[in-house]
Amino acid sequence: MVTARPLCMDLDGTLHRSDMLYESVCHLLKANPLYLFCFPLWILGGLAAFKRKVAERIDFDPAVLPYIDEALKFTAAAKAAGRRIVLATASDRLIADKVARHLGCFDEVIASDGITNYTGRVKAQCLVEKFGAQGFDYGGDRNKDLEIWPYGHTPVVVTANRRLAAQVLKRWPEAQIFLQPSGVLEQFVRALRTHQWVKNLLIFAPLIMAHHWRDSAAWLRVGLAFSAFCLTSSSVYVLNDLLDLESDRHHRHKRDRPFASGRLSVLVGMLSWPLLLAMGVLLGSLVNAGFLSALFFYWALTLCYSLKAKQIMVLDICVLASLYTMRVLAGGYAGEVVVSEWLLAFSMFMFFSLACIKRFSELYNLRKDNKERIKGRAYRASDLEQISQFGSASAYISVLVLALYVSSAEIRQLYSNPQVLWLVCPVLLYWLSRIWLIAHRGELHEDPIVFAISDLVSYISGLLCLLVVILAI
Repeated sequence: MVTARPLCMDLDGTLHRSDMLYESVCHLLKANPLYLFCFPLWILGGLAAFKRKVAERIDFDPAVLPYIDEALKFTAAAKAAGRRIVLATASDRLIADKVARHLGCFDEVIASDGITNYTGRVKAQCLVEKFGAQGFDYGGDRNKDLEIWPYGHTPVVVTANRRLAAQVLKRWPEAQIFLQPSGVLEQFVRALRTHQWVKNLLIFAPLIMAHHWRDSAAWLRVGLAFSAFCLTSSSVYVLNDLLDLESDRHHRHKRDRPFASGRLSVLVGMLSWPLLLAMGVLLGSLVNAGFLSALFFYWALTLCYSLKAKQIMVLDICVLASLYTMRVLAGGYAGEVVVSEWLLAFSMFMFFSLACIKRFSELYNLRKDNKERIKGRAYRASDLEQISQFGSASAYISVLVLALYVSSAEIRQLYSNPQVLWLVCPVLLYWLSRIWLIAHRGELHEDPIVFAISDLVSYISGLLCLLVVILAI
């Protein structure tokens, strides 16, 4: 009978969308980046030994893995029908056992044990020895599983690879196929967070504030600097997402990010972030040494944020604000203009406020979900009001700095009608007050920049400020 045949299911790519080896490496490097220097020695012992070394040193929550619902339901139905269910995976046994205990539907686990790497023909041989040729059904997801399916009875295919699915169906018309959405390119673009590139427009601020309208060489350098920052910041976003896989999966919005959701391979991220960084550095080297130094400092500061600073209360907000201000400083180096102390002071308070809004929105959602702590963060839901006070105070100080700048003597050297610039103050005061009220109502996306680029009032406020500046010139 069909129900008598064991159902053997792979783990990575079949029951969940990710790959536990690559994820485990990310977990380990986040805990201690120095393990990177151990990897060459560990890999000398073979892939199975490497997997065991990594698995022994990590902890993870199997409940938040990006499981594939169709595969889980199929497995549960087979279990309910009385079939023997086997988890047959190339992942290390320590990891496989933890997942099996969580899912609670497996009668047996076959996994790599530190000596043997159970994949391809090795896995096929093991299954044949246990259940006999044609004595089991096997569920897999990749071309490598073509080495296993001929030894089983009915293939179960969970894949986004249409060609593989067609190949299996042609050979085994009775195969169970669970096609998954692909869209790799779309997910990769999402992982780059191209919408965040709008932040890099701050690089143009020093050149604009200095009124170097006709310096074509400076505009070319700043244009290259903008492109370099876009590539470098995207490399940082990808790396940050790789290091934050588990904490993102505990988050109501971030769980849908490409890597956290498993819709984009962790391996793609591991290969792409250094390539993006190299491309950013290459472009940065075409600008000047000062800008390149600022670019490296930005990347190093962001790495510190990803590894540790984001877990330290208030320091994380200060670092986020500093990353905005670094863009302004980098723009000064690229345009070869002196960045005004007024601009730096304004940036410091303005971006501290925006960073506070980001944390405030996260804490608001935390309280809404009746949770006390954010995984990987130092804040509690009870900190909500205090963060609001920090951010609101900083917002109004930034407007005060702007007002002091408008009334300063320096401004008369740059503008023919400097008194018109006073109109920027009420517009900015309105926009900041509004965005904080929206945050208090729980209607703000956790990133204020994402909110601003989709908000009509923000565009109108920006255009009004631009019009005032033009009139002042």
